Amino acid sequence: MIIGGIQKNSLIDFPSKISCVIFTAGCNFDCPYCHNPELVNPPFTTINPEEIFAFLKKRKFLLDGVVITGGEPTLQQNLPDFCDQIKTLGFPIKMDTNGSRPEVIHSLIKKNLIDYIAMDIKTLPEKYSPHIAQNIHPDAILESIHSIKNSKIPHEFRTTCVKPFVDADIIFKITRIIEGADLFVLQKANICNSILHPEFFQNYDWKFVVEDITSFQKIASPFVKKTMIR
Repeated sequence: MIIGGIQKNSLIDFPSKISCVIFTAGCNFDCPYCHNPELVNPPFTTINPEEIFAFLKKRKFLLDGVVITGGEPTLQQNLPDFCDQIKTLGFPIKMDTNGSRPEVIHSLIKKNLIDYIAMDIKTLPEKYSPHIAQNIHPDAILESIHSIKNSKIPHEFRTTCVKPFVDADIIFKITRIIEGADLFVLQKANICNSILHPEFFQNYDWKFVVEDITSFQKIASPFVKKTMIR
């Protein structure tokens, strides 16, 4: 496990739980609006996993859960063992993923190693190339969506509302793909100089107003169990 950081307390990352957030290092996506650029490409500042386990043992009665995010957690070779050790300590796990490795997601679900999963859908899967990911087949994203939707664990899908990756038609098509999902979250974009590729947005009027995102929520609502603007 290559761990790039830890947030020791969070009230918002794991629904209804006080959690800590573990950031894995390394990502196979290149999202221009990524807010964790230090976790995308090496070299990384890392934390020994044993330090994480020692911290969790001390917080056993203060935390309700653990969030594993990134970077992209499913790239980590030792992820199943890491999850198993956390579960052995008594913590439920929420994992954030970009959905690029459906076989890993399916295995974690099948082995009961995660208790909640959140998948980011950047745009329509066939539109990921060239700006989100160039070597990810759309079928991989669709397979991950299928596995998550058909699992018995709580889940959510999330889309960051930023041009040129999202518009009303794209939101409609995404919600048809995830139809029946527990939750669809529409995330407001925050474009600033500290993102991965701020220069990308110099050529776009990237921002949606609140009314736009509210209209996206209305488009999505008939197709999923719950929608939320975050």
